[in-house]
Amino acid sequence: MDTNITGATHAAAYDAATGTVRLSGIMRLNGMTEYAPVVALLSRSIAEHQSVTVDLTALEFLNSSGIAVLSKFVIEARNKSVALTIRAARAVPWQSKSLVNLQRLMPALVMDFV
Repeated sequence: MDTNITGATHAAAYDAATGTVRLSGIMRLNGMTEYAPVVALLSRSIAEHQSVTVDLTALEFLNSSGIAVLSKFVIEARNKSVALTIRAARAVPWQSKSLVNLQRLMPALVMDFV
């Protein structure tokens, strides 16, 4: 069963069959309360799979609250010994600058820039 979250400027989708979470659009949600559905989606993925991919290639913007959500998710994946891959777009400047820092939180994290 797939799970989807759609906002005015963003979307999040979880493909339970493949263990892939896709975030897209512009995520400018206010704090952890507004990010709670996305957090639940991410947490569900690592509860159901030992190998998870987070696809951010279509995510144009993520604010600092969203970066904090991703950071906490990476720590959660590390603590549960989940193999985590983050797929990102080289063409989106913030991704190449910000996402590589997640490897400090989880050295085994695979960063896949396309």
